[in-house]
Amino acid sequence: MADKRDYYEVLGVSKDADQGAIKKAYRKLAMQHHPDRNKGDKDAETKFKEAAEAYDVVGNGEKRAKYDRFGHQAFAGSAGQGGHPGGFNNMEDIFSAFGDIFGGGGGGGGFGSMFGGGGGRGRRPGGASKGRDLRIVLDLTLEEIAEGVAKTVSLGRTEKCSPCTGTGAKKGTKKTKCTTCGGQGQVARNAGIFTMAQTCPRCKGQGEMIESPCPECKGTGGVRDKADVKIQVPAGVEEGMRLVVRGEGDAGSAGGPRGDLQVVVRETEHKLFQRSGPDLLIEVPVSFSQLALGDKVEIPTLTGKVDMTIPTGTQSGKLFRLRNQGLPHLEGRGQGDQLVRVFVEVPKKLTDRQKELLAEFGDLEVENSGKKSFFDRILDHFA
Repeated sequence: MADKRDYYEVLGVSKDADQGAIKKAYRKLAMQHHPDRNKGDKDAETKFKEAAEAYDVVGNGEKRAKYDRFGHQAFAGSAGQGGHPGGFNNMEDIFSAFGDIFGGGGGGGGFGSMFGGGGGRGRRPGGASKGRDLRIVLDLTLEEIAEGVAKTVSLGRTEKCSPCTGTGAKKGTKKTKCTTCGGQGQVARNAGIFTMAQTCPRCKGQGEMIESPCPECKGTGGVRDKADVKIQVPAGVEEGMRLVVRGEGDAGSAGGPRGDLQVVVRETEHKLFQRSGPDLLIEVPVSFSQLALGDKVEIPTLTGKVDMTIPTGTQSGKLFRLRNQGLPHLEGRGQGDQLVRVFVEVPKKLTDRQKELLAEFGDLEVENSGKKSFFDRILDHFA
């Protein structure tokens, strides 16, 4: 983490730059260091990937907030499993993630269509493309968040068609090369001083044609099925956080890799605790005598019960702090605290003896203070 450059420095923008300026800066760097413009230049490739990683973080509101607070450490060992937040393992991952910047759409005038490699949004030679990402919401209890948990979820996704092995062509037949683009998936179009590449209108960028579609998948190469996916949830995750499980989305077409599974965390409401980051808050009712005389009480925590001392003369609403009884920090630096707010619980029913003692206590309060009761002072004020 220490060797990484600041993401804002990488993009050449200030820390208060808006999203428009950030996107513009990334687009400029991407054009400058694009691999199709710098054939064989490893330094340009490294800078291209560095810029993509920086944009993946500061170009995303949620990730940017974490980065501004914790720096690169915000993503150490978390859900991004590719060594950095974006998890980009190759150029195709970058093109797939930022299709809105690289892809020029059908009009052929976008940035991606200036270069051969960028406009396919994950398209690979021979028509192969990455599968679609899936998204689910995962409900977690505070106890599960405190410990970290492995959850298995069932979901519907596209699997590779068995009869055609994902090719889309009927068993015993093969795809044929597209005669319009010669198998390239793109056709050239002159536009002034540039030669623009457009998606082939006949094969739709596949480079191949299916003369006899598979009857099982109707030529798509994929069929819908149910799958059980195991999700490893790290301790300390928060509401709304997104975990990425690589390679558990829809199957890719024509041998392309699977998409990813995006897992959005949702915390279930706890009957005792409220959460504030890594800290927990609980409100504990006590009697007047416990606050006045002091006492030792048992306080529930996520891992059991602990003893807490209430000093003599404690006021109702007092907040106590139990160190290291909260949730673990996601960045792996220690544990939060548990805050305990005590308040007087007024009994709804009293015995005659209790009423007698309280009345006597009230008389002694007025007698010892030498002052009128608070209630009496209110009546005098409005008299």
